[in-house]
Amino acid sequence: MIERVECSGRNLEIAWDDGLVLHTNLRLSGSWHLYRIGERWRKPGEQMRVAIEVPEWVAVCFNAPIVETYREFDRYRHPGFGRLGPDVVTATDAQLTECARGISQYPDPLATIAEVLLDQHLVGGIGNVLRSEILWACELSPFAVVSELHPEDCVHVINAAARMLRANAQPVYRVTNAELPGGLAVYGRNGQRCARCSDTVHVRNVGEHARALYWCPGCQVLHQPVVACTGEQKREMDPHPAAAKYLADLPWRRDSIAG
Repeated sequence: MIERVECSGRNLEIAWDDGLVLHTNLRLSGSWHLYRIGERWRKPGEQMRVAIEVPEWVAVCFNAPIVETYREFDRYRHPGFGRLGPDVVTATDAQLTECARGISQYPDPLATIAEVLLDQHLVGGIGNVLRSEILWACELSPFAVVSELHPEDCVHVINAAARMLRANAQPVYRVTNAELPGGLAVYGRNGQRCARCSDTVHVRNVGEHARALYWCPGCQVLHQPVVACTGEQKREMDPHPAAAKYLADLPWRRDSIAG
């Protein structure tokens, strides 16, 4: 899933949730076009350098002199920091058990479960989108430190990860909760009502690359630290007064305040 699009002059970077980045330098000849699926392109197909298709739309880059991909450096993902863990899509039961054990015996006991799930040396295949969805499914606080987790918690997390990744191995669009619009329980739903407890879904940028983490503070309370964060990060979501007013005016939050 695309998480970020950044433009600097004639340079455009598109970042996916697994750390892959597409970089295009348009210089004088290149351009990006946006079309509806089936709409006729305004330039010949042979001038196309990149096409990114999503439901109903396709973004096409024409004639860009520089088109390249790379991965953001991440010490948890970099192959130079040790062998990669098993891919949970194809992992055997014994490998899944080893992944769960790896969480409970993680070298950094103060690391949060949200950080650990992106460590590709422990378990492979989990991207940023499914990280949020897995933790929601387990009702586990993303800020829980791994040293506080019980062995059964670690097994529950790995089993949820295997179930979701295997269910989404072939489909183009990720679905973790088919009953919700968009198919996702919390990812991308900040400010909306949680499908399980009706509290408000939050989002916060966390980690070295400030990836968006979505969670529900109303029901993801398992092993929640007494203080989940410090300093400026204590702000609920967006510190702008308009955001605070919007959240306060949500019907389910209005009811809880009145009560």
